[in-house]
Amino acid sequence: MGVWWGAVVIEYVKAGGGFVAYRLWGSGPLDLLYMPGVLVSVDVADDEPHLARWHRRLASIGRLIAFDPPGLGLSDAVEGELTLDRIADCARAVLDALNIERAAVIGANAGGAYSVVLAATAPDRVSSLVLIDATARTIEADDYPIGYPRSLAEQFVERRSKPGIDWSVRSADGFALMNPSLKDDASYRRWTEQAVRRCASPAVIGRYDRLLAFADVRPLLSAIDVPTLVLARRDNVFMPSAHGRYLAENIAGARFAEVSGTDYAPWSGESDAIADLIEEFLTGRQGSNSERLLTTLLFTDIVDSTGTAIALRDRAWRALLDNHDSALRAAIARYGGVAVNTTGDGFLARFDSPTQAVRAAQEIHSAAADSALAVRIGIHSGECERRGDDLAGLTVHIAARVAGNAGPGDVLVSRTVRDLLAGSELRFVDRGEYELKGVPDRWQIFGLQP
Repeated sequence: MGVWWGAVVIEYVKAGGGFVAYRLWGSGPLDLLYMPGVLVSVDVADDEPHLARWHRRLASIGRLIAFDPPGLGLSDAVEGELTLDRIADCARAVLDALNIERAAVIGANAGGAYSVVLAATAPDRVSSLVLIDATARTIEADDYPIGYPRSLAEQFVERRSKPGIDWSVRSADGFALMNPSLKDDASYRRWTEQAVRRCASPAVIGRYDRLLAFADVRPLLSAIDVPTLVLARRDNVFMPSAHGRYLAENIAGARFAEVSGTDYAPWSGESDAIADLIEEFLTGRQGSNSERLLTTLLFTDIVDSTGTAIALRDRAWRALLDNHDSALRAAIARYGGVAVNTTGDGFLARFDSPTQAVRAAQEIHSAAADSALAVRIGIHSGECERRGDDLAGLTVHIAARVAGNAGPGDVLVSRTVRDLLAGSELRFVDRGEYELKGVPDRWQIFGLQP
């Protein structure tokens, strides 16, 4: 049974006395079952740029499947006892509905516990297992000293099971503790709080928090007999990498890899490194760390920067430029982009999606207008050569030349980008054909309509 949720198709399957909602991304011979680790429903999973980018990256490896556990998001309310086995049963029901015999299971954060149960109790349904910043047990014990004190876990569960979102733990900002790289991103914090409210009531949040905070899947680790990759961020304060190391040491043949970073959510911080390791483990091919990559490039340039600098004098111009750069970097990061380098008065950034690049361009123009600056932007998609942290190749030159033909406030895109966005809500007007200096042939360029 499928239901249209805006532009998203939500499927349902009967499981555990009610209906469980699930969703698919991408295609391919490899099926990836993503076990939910946070309180974000599948119907809003693409509303936040970092999370949307993460799902697209996983879907580039194979067909990605995610579901809402009982009582969360679009799935029916929880009736009876809530257990890890019950959630694993829901995962099996989703696989049955899609006629999938075996899937690669990816368990991130709290989803690691569900994944361990599924891999241990239904090894015939799991082809391989990936655990990301997960744990076999959260609470400390005599034989598990790396866990949290029980009193601290009790306090966290108590705070979260009451109306209103309270991320604090012993007066510390739990939100910043979980994802330091996004602690100052007001848009991300606001979206997260709204997503949690929509996903579950305070009582249901309390039930899930209590289940996961006091779960102990250590007895199941020895029963896992599938290829396993355990990933942990080296400087993750909320879930120290020692938890991941314990998992790997107690799952036969498991491979353990530490990734640089401080964040808990897999889609924040250096998520590319995590996705690359997953791709290599599941397929044998290298991810975006290979020499060439397919990407969308965005070039920006401040119009008449020299004249503005002369008019404002050095100190005022530097302050204005610093504010502009901060706003530009924030827009790039918000839409999942990476600032590759600066070009004097502008930036070169790369994005996995042309849609995200155009959205970032719109926000950059808005921020520039607030600062009384005019910016021109050019966007092109193609294959680039990676040289350390920099990019090279014809795609870079084309993007720069497209930007060079833009006027104040313009977002110009190549025909390649326009064709990739066919069918989207974004609209473009034909600006004609241009000879781009140093680039063969004539190129058709389009302007984004406001």
